[in-house]
Amino acid sequence: MKIGILSRNKDLYSTRRLIEACEQRGHEFKIIDALRCYMNINSTQPSVHLRGEDLVDFDAIIPRIGASVTFYGCAVLRQFEMMGVFPLNESVAITRSRDKLRSLQLLSRENIGMPVTGFASKPGDIKDLLQMVGGTPVVIKLLEGTQGIGVVLAETTKAAESVIEAFMGLKANIMVQEYIKEAGGADIRCFVIGDKVIAAMKRQAQPGEFRSNLHRGGSASLVKITPEERKTAVKAARAMGLRVAGVDLLRSERGPLVMEVNSSPGLEGIESATGKDVAGMIIDYIEKTAKPQRTATRAKG
Repeated sequence: MKIGILSRNKDLYSTRRLIEACEQRGHEFKIIDALRCYMNINSTQPSVHLRGEDLVDFDAIIPRIGASVTFYGCAVLRQFEMMGVFPLNESVAITRSRDKLRSLQLLSRENIGMPVTGFASKPGDIKDLLQMVGGTPVVIKLLEGTQGIGVVLAETTKAAESVIEAFMGLKANIMVQEYIKEAGGADIRCFVIGDKVIAAMKRQAQPGEFRSNLHRGGSASLVKITPEERKTAVKAARAMGLRVAGVDLLRSERGPLVMEVNSSPGLEGIESATGKDVAGMIIDYIEKTAKPQRTATRAKG
């Protein structure tokens, strides 16, 4: 098979592992920097070009699109979809999951457990908003934040009001969530491929820190998940329309709560914690799923 990997850096751990998995299975591959691509959009033969090369005859595309380049990256991925190339994750599913507010609304529609979340645009609504989510402490999140950046724990009403007013004054979109104290600064990252959780790890925040992101110094360890957690993770990925996803769960007194669904989950933490060849499982999934697409007509929509 000929597989394209949409990545801006071939030296990143996740990209390197996908390259190794392709090589081990004898597949042809190409690293494609989405920001260096340009497109010919027409009704007869749409195409993607990179430094003068016409990118053709790909069987599958693996999108590793960073949050900061979501718009252009998804435009390039969508162009490949128009050309009939199988996307590991579809562009519409990626944009859906990247919109934190929309993704929570979709989870809500599917009756998937999640922290109670409030959203408002006017300072005059802050008091009522805080009461709606159960009062302080609360977690305040920038909608555009990633890797724990723009996430604040406000322990008192005064602190919450000050932080929310400051964000609103900067015209930043934020959401306010209940704080799940019993999670103890830990979450569960479930790695979903297709309709299965193929690996899971527990991420624990450093002492004095509530954000468990590995980029914030959190630690990762192997964890055994419950059938309910497994079911919730698969259901959350399906609600986004993602074939491959990292679903972050909190363990609460009322069961597993989905915090976020990541469309480009990193491989380093999950492979190190579990010892599993997750990159290889991704390529194996493409082998099984993309073959019927090789003679497919151009995607619609």
